[in-house]
Amino acid sequence: MKILQLGKFWPVKGGVEKVMYDLTCGLAAKGVACDMLCSETEGAGRIINVAPNAHVVTSNTWLKAAATTISPSTVTYLRGMADDYDIIHVHHPDPMAALALRLSGYKGKVVLHWHSDILKQKRLLKLYEPLQQWLIDRADAVVGTSPEYISHSTALANAAGKTRCIPIGIEPMTPDHAGAAKIRAGFPGKKIIFFLGRLIPYKGLEYLVTAAAHLPEDYVVVIGGTGPLENDLRQQRAALKLDNRVVLLGEVPEEMKAAWYGACDIFCLPSVMKTEAFGIVQIEAMSLGKPVVATRIDGSGTAWVNSHGVSGLNVEVRDARALAKAMTDILADPDTYAAYSRGAADRFRTIFHIDTMIDNTLRLYRSLL
Repeated sequence: MKILQLGKFWPVKGGVEKVMYDLTCGLAAKGVACDMLCSETEGAGRIINVAPNAHVVTSNTWLKAAATTISPSTVTYLRGMADDYDIIHVHHPDPMAALALRLSGYKGKVVLHWHSDILKQKRLLKLYEPLQQWLIDRADAVVGTSPEYISHSTALANAAGKTRCIPIGIEPMTPDHAGAAKIRAGFPGKKIIFFLGRLIPYKGLEYLVTAAAHLPEDYVVVIGGTGPLENDLRQQRAALKLDNRVVLLGEVPEEMKAAWYGACDIFCLPSVMKTEAFGIVQIEAMSLGKPVVATRIDGSGTAWVNSHGVSGLNVEVRDARALAKAMTDILADPDTYAAYSRGAADRFRTIFHIDTMIDNTLRLYRSLL
């Protein structure tokens, strides 16, 4: 069989693009020809060989608006390529990809990967809804990343008969014991709570900073990442007199991520909105056996990813005291902590390993042909 992954951006930046890329390379490693079609701002019009039997084809991005790309050449490229593929796997949300498929004349099988609903652009969604509904109807199978997100998405209410849950899978983080030891040496005697991600409103980081005020003095909260809320968080830290209890790292280089995950005692994802659909950072931490404290966001899959009482604990959104209590409960004693650590590692191995995602996707493809 021959597969095309159809989506937004090149080079890989966000979680959706990473899933596309991992599927492309993972399927190719199993002998399945798989390509990607996406758009880029510079160097467009390229065919990039990313693995044996796998290529990335890039169209030209005219501009980026409302979290999507405007790339008319994607339509032209897909019209010329579509008939070469047995299955086109479309990654949503991406109005440009949906439009390109609609205009391509493609008659083969379509898999729709529903990474998230469109939540922010409500006015533009009204314009896009007819095309989105066409895409849902056109799809032979709809893939969601968690059962909760599938069941709570109103857009998928009439697609129940063809939905499948295939959780995102990643390569486990490679432990960096030396790097982790060096980090821990900088926080002697401290229990480290770690966050990694963009400093943006839906991440709920103001509640994580406040939670530090409710933690014992031998805890330190370390926030990695950059974003528009960085100054606000610094001001909040100063107002609460937490300069020694909350550390803002700024950008964490890719080569340092495993060290920080390895150094921390708990990973915390305090997000407050359904925009946080899955939380790949959770499974990155779990791959190194780190318990997770996350939030129960209505309709999101984050609390399913972090199984309550197994890989960590989930609390109500916007509740700093509950975040702090969950952290201290997990670290209450060595046996309790060890049980959560084993639970996190086991859950990663059985559900969120990249091989599981590839195998489940390949099984779905074969069922359609």
